[in-house]
Amino acid sequence: MATTPTPNTAAAAAVSGTTTVVDPVVAKIAGIAAREVRGVHDLGGGAARLVGNVRDAIGQRDQGQGIKVEVGEKQVAADVTIVVEYPEQLQVVAEDVRRAVARSITELVGMEIAEINVTVTDVFIPGQDDDDAEESRVA
Repeated sequence: MATTPTPNTAAAAAVSGTTTVVDPVVAKIAGIAAREVRGVHDLGGGAARLVGNVRDAIGQRDQGQGIKVEVGEKQVAADVTIVVEYPEQLQVVAEDVRRAVARSITELVGMEIAEINVTVTDVFIPGQDDDDAEESRVA
């Protein structure tokens, strides 16, 4: 059974133009994908995380923090900087991040992946940053 297009779909099929996806959009998609990977504590290096903590405190999380992308006409290259939770295996987490980011970019943006480089800048040890964990030296 053949389907006759409705006037709206016929008009939409005849429309031409270009779609441009800018770097910050791709970085945000990559950042969201990387944060969802088990073992990723945070994204970015020390300074980026400090700024990120301030932004989080005022309710303006930067989903692209720790992500640098180059968007070409058909391909995307990405550099992802992560902090891994202890005792996760660094290489496993990095590879999982690489796969998650590649999948998100190809599925949501529709572009090929040229490369995805993952840099592990730190290991988060639970309890290490807790103020309560420090013992007083004086009574």
